[in-house]
Parts: sequence; C-alpha cells; structure tokens
Amino acid sequence: MTAINFDPLSTEFSKNPYPAYARLRKADGFSWFAPHSMYLVSRFDDVTALVKDRAMTRTLDAFRTSAEIAKQKRADNWHDMPYHSRFVQFSMLDSDGDVHDRLRQQVFQFFGPAPVARLRDSLAPHINSLIDAAVSTGEFDFVEGLAAHVPGYTIGLLMGVPIEDCARIRRWSEQIVQYFDVDRSDAKKQLAEQATKDFYEYLQGLAAERKESPKDDLISKLIEVERAGEISHDEFYSTCMLIVMAGHGSTLDVMSTGLHSLLRFPDQMQLLRETPALMKTAIQEMFRFESPLPFFHRYATTDVVINGVAFAAGTRFGLLYGAANRDASAFAEPDKFDVARWPNRHLAFGGGAHFCLGNHLARLGMDLLFSGLFNKTKSIELLGDAPIYKSGLGVRGLKSLGLSVEAI
Repeated sequence: MTAINFDPLSTEFSKNPYPAYARLRKADGFSWFAPHSMYLVSRFDDVTALVKDRAMTRTLDAFRTSAEIAKQKRADNWHDMPYHSRFVQFSMLDSDGDVHDRLRQQVFQFFGPAPVARLRDSLAPHINSLIDAAVSTGEFDFVEGLAAHVPGYTIGLLMGVPIEDCARIRRWSEQIVQYFDVDRSDAKKQLAEQATKDFYEYLQGLAAERKESPKDDLISKLIEVERAGEISHDEFYSTCMLIVMAGHGSTLDVMSTGLHSLLRFPDQMQLLRETPALMKTAIQEMFRFESPLPFFHRYATTDVVINGVAFAAGTRFGLLYGAANRDASAFAEPDKFDVARWPNRHLAFGGGAHFCLGNHLARLGMDLLFSGLFNKTKSIELLGDAPIYKSGLGVRGLKSLGLSVEAI
C-alpha cells in the first residue's frame, strides 16, 4: 500500500481535484489516508467491485460492539448529538442489510421512472417561470438566482412540502450535510445538531397536518406505513429528512458544475443546442464529469483479499467516485466533456444496495432546467471572475456562477 500527501481541504484541490485523483489511480494498490485511517480507492474497477459487495457496509454494526462503536463515534466527533444521532446518523443511507432493504422498500415505488415522469407537467411551469424571471435580468447568478429554486420545489412536490418552506429546508439540509465531510469542527457539529432539531420539529408539525388531512404525497404515504408498523417513529422522520436532504444539495451542485462544463466546452454547448435529443446523455455526462458526491466510505465486515492484498475486518475504504469517473480504463478521453458519450456507466449514483434512489428525480429537474434555459436564450456566457468551487472531499459544486445571457 502507498501513503501519499493528499489534502482535500486545500484551495488547490477545490479548484481542480483531478490531478490528485490521477496520482491516486497511478499509485500501487490503495493509498493510505492516515488523517482518517482509511484506504482510498480510486480506480473504476476497484470502486465498482467494492460498492457492489454486500460484505462492504456503511456502518460498524456488523463487526463492532456497542461500546466499540461509541468509542469510535467519540474519536470521530460524532457523539453528544442526540437529534443528529436519532435522525441523521441512523437512516436508510447509513444502514445495511435487512434494515436498509426494509426502509428502501417503503419508498422505492415513488422514485421509479413512471411516477417521476408524472411530475413533469407540474414541474415544467414552475421551472419555466423561474427561467423567465432570471433571463429577463440579462445578468444573474445561476446558483442562487435560478438553480437553487429547482431541487427544493421538485422534492417538495413529491414529499408534500409547501413551496414557501423550501428555502429554510434547504438551509437546514446544507447545515446537516456539511458535517459528513472530513472537517468536523465543534462549530460545524453544533450547527448540524441544531439544524436537525429544527428540521425534526418542522416535520412534526407537517406530519400532524397530514394525519388530519392526508394528501397524495409521500409524507402521507409514510404516515400510513408507520401506522401499519412497517417503520418506527424515528425511521419515519429519518426517512423524510434523508429524502429531502438528498434531493437538495447534490442536485444543485451538479446543475452548477454541469452548466460550467458546457461553458468550458463551448463546442459541446453548441452541439447540445443544435441537437436537443442529446439532453439525456448530456445530463449523464454532467454527473460523470463532475460527480456531485465524489466520496463515500465502506467497511469490510470480514477479512478480505483484494487484488492479492489482505485486509482485516473493520478496514475502512474511501470510495472516490470522482476519481473513478475519470479513469481512462473505463472512459475514452475521460477528461473531455462529451454530451454524446454513450455508453456512460458512471458511478455518480453509486451502486449496489445503495444505488441513488432519487436519480430519476434529479435528472428530470435537470432536463427541464437546461432544456428551458436553452429554449429561452440565444447565448449564455460566463460573467466575472472564474467561479469558486466548494471545498471538501465529499462535495463537488460551485458557490456561484455569474451569467450573462441574451434572451430569444
């Protein structure tokens, strides 16, 4: 194994992580990342194999005692967070085996291609009105002025969250999710815990309304599931939080990096304008080229041998989707943004049991946003200085993206 100098919190990494990822792919075996006691897995075939292996889990439950898990949480600064522990540290995402499968089964039917497609007619007018308002100004920040208003409304329509509440739910989601990255300061810890408490209290009120007056939304359906004893009180709230949080940040991030990629490769933007039928493959390429969630972890539940190297049970592996999706062994010209790329078996949605539940929903919102934006503009150009990317190992997105547009 190789120990390397790897700093995902550096400014250089946030600007462009791909040279660092390339060095990891070229290293012998997996690279040991000492600050977080894990092996970094960067090559496409290796990440694919581990993410599909049911012996690799998200949690320590299969091979650690309660006391050992508590000790590990203290070491990672995941302790003394009562609300966060109940509703975030335990969820469909952070569970495995039968528990994960049971929770996923309760909501899976709502995220398939057909039910998501039925949302199109309700989503399109809202997204078109957002585009009209932004384009009419001539110059605007794509992130806060347009894209930020799409994921919340999209997931809110499915869940049954009022549109006027989407802004604060997005704020809570961001404050909770930021604590999953490698930088876990006490200040960020307090922010995540308070946001989880506020989110829980909000959902309690919304659930009470739905119990009195059920609607055709996912919250009402989950209330029925809880009443039937299929999920517990805490599982109801953790599932609602997870779905809302997962539908916000990562979709917004890939919208911003997707448009920036088109601006960086103007020939591809022109090709997409001339061939609207390429939108579906273009969106998949946006996910591959700048994966919005470039890092997840897995633990080995048993002693394993990988590529001829033995690892003990409990070994932690950092799966670098962002690196795997630029692997030349899996993608021709991986550093080229190609809106017509096909096939495109990227790993931005993960794989195996934890394959992204909301991938169809995210792609629908992006389809409507980018199709509408191209239909309503003659040109889109970058405004101002180079956009600034967010920092961290677990996120890839833009803080802002200034645009100058010419309306049709």
